[in-house]
Amino acid sequence: MASTQPRATITAVERFLPERILSNKDLEKVVDTSDEWIRERTGIAERRILDGEPTSYMATKVAQGLLRRRGCHADDIDLILVATITPDMVLPATACLVQDQIGASKAWAFDLLAACSGFVYALVTGAQFISSGAHKRVMVIGADKMSAITDPHDRSTCILFGDGAGGVLLEAAEDGSGLIDFEMHADGSGRDDLHVRGGGSAYPATHESVDEGLHFIRQEGRTVFKFAVQRMAEVSLSLLQRNELTAQDLDLFVPHQANRRIIDATANRMVLASEQVMTNIEHVANTTAGTVPIALSEALDEGRLKPGNLVQLTAVGGGLTWGSALLRWGNAA
Repeated sequence: MASTQPRATITAVERFLPERILSNKDLEKVVDTSDEWIRERTGIAERRILDGEPTSYMATKVAQGLLRRRGCHADDIDLILVATITPDMVLPATACLVQDQIGASKAWAFDLLAACSGFVYALVTGAQFISSGAHKRVMVIGADKMSAITDPHDRSTCILFGDGAGGVLLEAAEDGSGLIDFEMHADGSGRDDLHVRGGGSAYPATHESVDEGLHFIRQEGRTVFKFAVQRMAEVSLSLLQRNELTAQDLDLFVPHQANRRIIDATANRMVLASEQVMTNIEHVANTTAGTVPIALSEALDEGRLKPGNLVQLTAVGGGLTWGSALLRWGNAA
């Protein structure tokens, strides 16, 4: 994707995780499961739960952290993008609530819904406003309060999800860093494999929809597992090949943190060494749109991201959606 346009680069990264920890041992008291069973099948030991606050609370914490890390003011932000499947409400967008709460009076704002692919989708979308010259600073946040839509008695889902948020600030690159290329996909024929039926115009909220559990997330676990393993590796390798690169050229691969077995299978298919792969699912679980930016933030704090590093972000989610972004790391705070 050769271009004379400026690249959008990440200049700040931030994450927010709620204080309360829900361990596998805690779940043993609610559903028929065990710590050993969960660890073996998912790689998850614990997840964070947000009590008494909505998704916008976490997204706002991330937004404030990005401003603080970058040393800029809320009025310097041109656009706020929030990727989420757990908005505070149907209307208005959670991004608008964040815009108000941080005082970004000059920014416009909207939500993007692509489930676990949400942050990568939003990152690529936000980058277009930078590379086109339309905007100078775009805030991209992935945030989900999955505990709000997870059935606590459904063993197939309650063990997987947690609450959390992460985000980045995008600006025009001046050092050769930034988004190099991307590849995004969707396949709506897989809509029944991972969904929340209730609450939309197809299944409006009623006493019956609540009684039937239509407002909880449901999935065809085996189908989603196979799809994720295939598509994560496929889209990642395709993007690398298009740019005349191999997986061995990567300094860090940051996959969606859905399941440790999915991550390992993807890494094996790509022939990646363990030190090339960022994982934090053990203590964070699957935070949906939050996984990739949270992992990116942790990787930066751990010293695993250096200027000039080649980084790939890949995710798969409900829709079905999947995609990958390739970037050269800059001097992010």
